[in-house]
Amino acid sequence: MSERTVVDDPDAGRFEIRVDGAVAGYAEYRAEGSALAFTHTVVESAYEGQGIGSALAKGALDAVRERGTQVLPYCPFIRGWIAKHPDYVDLVPEGERARFDLPG
Repeated sequence: MSERTVVDDPDAGRFEIRVDGAVAGYAEYRAEGSALAFTHTVVESAYEGQGIGSALAKGALDAVRERGTQVLPYCPFIRGWIAKHPDYVDLVPEGERARFDLPG
C-alpha cells in the first residue's frame, strides 16, 4: 500500500496530499480574518477514484482543528465533505453555516 501524507505548504497557500512523495492533489486556501477559506481542491487525474480527495479533506481539516482555526468552505468539494461528515461542521463559524448550506 502506498504512503499518503497531508502537509501544509503555507508559501503556496495549500495543503498537499502526497502519495509516496509525489503530489497527488491539493486544497488551496487563503486567510480570511481568523479563519482559513478553502477555495479550490484538485486531485491529479492519475490519482482519481482512490479516495485521495477525502483523505486530503480530512487531513487538512484535522490540521486546521489542531490549530484552533475555523474554516470557510468556499470550495464545493470541501463544503460537500463537511456536509457528509457532521463532526466537522463545528469548524465552520456558526453564523456562517447557513451561507454554506450546512446545519447551524
